[in-house]
Amino acid sequence: MKRFFKVMLVLLLAVLIAAQLPMHVLAESASPKYISEIKIGVGKKANDAIAALDGYEILKDESGNYVDLNKNAGGGWGSKGDRVVYLGFKRTSLKSEAITDLAVMNMKGGYSIEDYDALMDDYIIEQINPFVDNFMTTIREYRENYSSSNASNRARAQYIRDALNKFTDDDCGGAGLGDLLLNETKYEMGDDAYNALSDAEKNRHADIVTIIAQANGMATLALESLLTRAADTEDTTWIERLSELTYDDLADETGLSPSKARAELSRQYYDDAMRILEMWDAFREELEGYDEASAKLAELQNKDLSAQTAIIESFDVYTATEAEQEAYGTALAEIKVHSEELASVLADVICREYLETVEYDGGTLLDLFLTPAEDFYEGDISDVYPVVASLSDGQRAGIEFITLQDLVLLGATDENGYKDAAYDEMESVSVYENVDRGIYEKGGVGLTSDAIRLKMDQLATVEDNPYLSPLTYAMIGVTAASAVACGVTLGMTIHSSYAISATEKTLASLNAELLQANSHFKTLNDSMLAAADANLTESATPQLAEALKNTGKWAAETERSIATEEALLTRLSQRSAICSKLSIGLGVATVILIAITTYLSYRDMVNHYKVEFTPIPRYMVDEKDITAYNANGDKIVIKNQSAYYKAALCNRKDGDDYYSVVGDVGDLNGDVGQQWLALYTERNENKDPILADSFKISTSEQIPAGYEKGIHMFGSSAAENLNNPLYVWNSSAPKVYVYFKLDAGASTMGSSFTRGAVALSGVSGLALGALAAALIMSVARKKKKKTVPV
Repeated sequence: MKRFFKVMLVLLLAVLIAAQLPMHVLAESASPKYISEIKIGVGKKANDAIAALDGYEILKDESGNYVDLNKNAGGGWGSKGDRVVYLGFKRTSLKSEAITDLAVMNMKGGYSIEDYDALMDDYIIEQINPFVDNFMTTIREYRENYSSSNASNRARAQYIRDALNKFTDDDCGGAGLGDLLLNETKYEMGDDAYNALSDAEKNRHADIVTIIAQANGMATLALESLLTRAADTEDTTWIERLSELTYDDLADETGLSPSKARAELSRQYYDDAMRILEMWDAFREELEGYDEASAKLAELQNKDLSAQTAIIESFDVYTATEAEQEAYGTALAEIKVHSEELASVLADVICREYLETVEYDGGTLLDLFLTPAEDFYEGDISDVYPVVASLSDGQRAGIEFITLQDLVLLGATDENGYKDAAYDEMESVSVYENVDRGIYEKGGVGLTSDAIRLKMDQLATVEDNPYLSPLTYAMIGVTAASAVACGVTLGMTIHSSYAISATEKTLASLNAELLQANSHFKTLNDSMLAAADANLTESATPQLAEALKNTGKWAAETERSIATEEALLTRLSQRSAICSKLSIGLGVATVILIAITTYLSYRDMVNHYKVEFTPIPRYMVDEKDITAYNANGDKIVIKNQSAYYKAALCNRKDGDDYYSVVGDVGDLNGDVGQQWLALYTERNENKDPILADSFKISTSEQIPAGYEKGIHMFGSSAAENLNNPLYVWNSSAPKVYVYFKLDAGASTMGSSFTRGAVALSGVSGLALGALAAALIMSVARKKKKKTVPV
């Protein structure tokens, strides 16, 4: 029990003054009920999308059919057609792993990558760099103390170094911060000198700006708190210096007139004095609770925790049953609470007893710290200046990261107080534990806010360009003209053919008449000859002569008609040949033009459906008010908070279309829409988680009964139509809304473990006052109690 109790105290110290160690939580219930992960499956066919979501549940409708979020959303001729888009998810029973919101952002929506990058740049320049400049004093005092000839300072710095080494820097090959900060940081060296180093050499120099800006929030506080405790290179403690320092001493040291001295001291100490007064009454209340703390201390020291210790020491995370897991969690929680209470009351007792031993200005330091802060505000805040003046520059730089109780305990502890703390049984943890560092990458995060949405068209669509280009329209005109000309020449050829045929018939008829006339002429001529030979009467000859004359005229006219028709036939034949050739040529040209026009039209349609995707931010930061609940369960609103959303990924891989631009971030439009539509997930411990069995699909704008929330657009609380024609091509595509319910008032339960080693977690903030738990286990009072003059 003694050994375990010691380990618990050391662990408590590390957790209370350092970052929260990695926490793994065992199963909270047999049936998972929250959403832990989302993935988008995309395929040309349903089976492709299903295969992409192996290991995930796929969103279904009430009939048990998979829901295609991109159904019939494709365009017409020249488009890439439809792609099947399924939503896959995994379950968890842990609220800490649960997704609390689902939101979408379209390619031309209300977000700005540039604004976020500028915000981060300003954050580094305006907040981080000035803080580092100031805090370097604390780091330098830590370095000096680590190799100091002063035994107490050296022991304290080495103790802090061991504690800091439990926090590692991924960027330096996992080296511990305690060792890294003994060397120059990248910030001190400057970029040029740092960049000239080899990779191995760089691993010896921490990037303190990146650590302060990006580390786990508790790790950052731990770093600042521990280094502040390691500061102060003087041979005396700040308590010893304070015991011999009053305001009058400070005023005399300035060598100025009283009024000028007050102004000068105010300039030097006022701000820090106000910071100290902010925590003054909290410390005073701890001191006033001495009697209660003493009684509680005796109770805690006599409490038997052997049963809980046995459960924890025998626990095997790999073979434990659900009942054993529950027992382990309960035992761990009881010991954790016991250790926290013990550390707290022990600190209260020691501080009171120690301050009573230190004389100060006709009384003791206990008298000073029992004075209500109100008395200083109403009287003279300059009476607090000696407290500030007694601190080292490094302690003053980190005054916001420790309490007055911490400072007093530091003053009460000599080198022996640091010797019993052993960290071998504790696991190391990265300062970036549970931090998704992608939120700090330039170009990968979009900032969405009402201000940006006012500037940008949230529902912007592609430009309203005509489907066909001017060249295509011109070619359509030329093709039409060619077709008309071809038709005209073909008509003329056909007409000529009819005319030639009619002329040939006329010629045939005329030739027949000519033959008849010649035959008749021959008959008459033969008759004339016969009459002459027979000495016919004179009256017969004139008649035959007249008939021959008329027959000759008839033959001559027929011959003239035949000549005319033959000339006409020649002309018609020539025209027909020309029209035939033109018709063939224009027909061929028209076919070619039709082919060219068809190609140009198809190309224009393809270009119309072709979208130049922009990179999809892997994160969205939404500036909004967050509804949360306080310790009493009261609903509160945290104003102007930044909520981080992470993009859901898909099965797009290297070599696929658009991978070089959008990577593996999912597009609910299947990469074939007018824009990408990305789905983002949020995990926020202050918000209620989504119930896995609550998904409901709607194909109308009517909100399903019993539902309020759904997958929504950033900046809107209403569920978003995921087949919105502003993002897809087919305006008649069916509407798709995805609704869900939240587990109102859900709380995290479970047991903590780190591969079998105890890891304390869930401490209420950084109860830094519990430094006493380890520091004063073997502390000896450095001063004998003195008699205070009455």
